[in-house]
Amino acid sequence: MNTHQKMKAVGAYRYLPISNPESLIDLHLDKPEPTGRDLLVRVKAISVNPADVGVRESHNYEADSPKILGWDAAGIVEQVGPDCQMFKPGDKVYYAGSVSRPGSNSEFHLVDERIVGNMPRSLDFAAAAALPLTSITAWEGLFDRLGISVNTGENKNILIIGAAGGVGSIAIQLAKLAGLTVIGTASRPESIQWVNSLGADFIINHNEPFHPQLKEVGIDTVDYILCLNDTVQHLENMAEVIVPQGKICSIVPTNKATWTGSLKMDLLFSKSVTFVWEFMFTRSLFHTNDMIKQHELLNELADLIDDGKIKTTLTERLEHINAANLRFAHEKLESGRTIGKIVLENF
Repeated sequence: MNTHQKMKAVGAYRYLPISNPESLIDLHLDKPEPTGRDLLVRVKAISVNPADVGVRESHNYEADSPKILGWDAAGIVEQVGPDCQMFKPGDKVYYAGSVSRPGSNSEFHLVDERIVGNMPRSLDFAAAAALPLTSITAWEGLFDRLGISVNTGENKNILIIGAAGGVGSIAIQLAKLAGLTVIGTASRPESIQWVNSLGADFIINHNEPFHPQLKEVGIDTVDYILCLNDTVQHLENMAEVIVPQGKICSIVPTNKATWTGSLKMDLLFSKSVTFVWEFMFTRSLFHTNDMIKQHELLNELADLIDDGKIKTTLTERLEHINAANLRFAHEKLESGRTIGKIVLENF
């Protein structure tokens, strides 16, 4: 380890409310060195996700070593580990990393090459950094968990709950590419406009009962549901509108801190509904045999972007990557009212 070489980073020693200046602080840490299949990436841009807030609030890190957050990055390969086969120094890459390792809010970052993609040629670092975590989540949710394919779309529809956020913004576009009729949920004028601009066919309000709103646009049941918002809150509405033998995928675990009662899965019983979870860190967390699928899908996504079929979901840029700007971004994310993605660029 080259301990004499230092790098800038942003981290937390303990959980504090984001309004506290100590909740995220500027640090100087040892620059790591790659081993095995790791790439050492010079980070040029990062984006923030609910995962960052969730880990920051988890209270499970030690006060004597800082927790480095961040699970979205775009940058340049600086160095490769001895077992790397797919990248070389100088390559432009984008990825979401692993939740079991230090995050990307650092000037240099180690990441396994099997979960890294070649950056879209048509995007700059900031526009690329907005994409990996949300795109992997949307892609795996639609194609791996719900089993949607390019041939599925004819006369099939999907309801995307929380369609204006980062994952929803990509899921709308991917579902349209697969040929599905897309119903997105949004509740504010600006989020309705955003969901509309991404290609949703219909928009309903997730704060009101779903079925009457769907009937108004001539839809009685939905074939698929992608739940990107409070699973417990929406389960009854989902159970009512899902088609018999339909499929529901959720990315939102039931939060024990705010959750009273149980997740009433029996509501799905009589319809023989498939309910499945999507957690995009599963492959990297457990080093699954198909971990390389994330490399492949990020490359496929880059092609779709360069062909003009998918657009980046970046909505706000902040310069520079430092604690003050990250606290500002976390605060916006915690408000639950962000549209698209907030990106920070350059240390």
